Amino acid sequence: MQTHASKSRFVLGALLVVALVQAHAAAAQSPERGRLLFLRCASCHDISDTPSPKIGPNLKGVYGRRVASLPGFAYTDALKSQTFVWDEAHLNRWLTRPADLVPGTAMAFAGVPSEEDRRAIIAYLRHPSK
Repeated sequence: MQTHASKSRFVLGALLVVALVQAHAAAAQSPERGRLLFLRCASCHDISDTPSPKIGPNLKGVYGRRVASLPGFAYTDALKSQTFVWDEAHLNRWLTRPADLVPGTAMAFAGVPSEEDRRAIIAYLRHPSK
């Protein structure tokens, strides 16, 4: 028979586990962590208000933007034929493996295997900070 104290310890332990899981999920979606992870993208993409020339399009404001719609960038026909808006689901699929979302894309990028890393990058793309 469990005592009140042992039941309380069980409940507190369960609450601690839930809090740790929530903290881990929040950290995975942290824009700050995403900013650090974005450094691997920065050789090809800029994310500033005054972009420098890069091989890939500027990603400032990409979240919520129609695919292949940044003026002045020469997108592939494969990307120009798409009609979606960059949202959580599309960015996640793109970051997982771009060629799976848009066959024929010229982006030579194998993808980000970690779901947590993808979520953090997406959080940063939603709310980029310097």
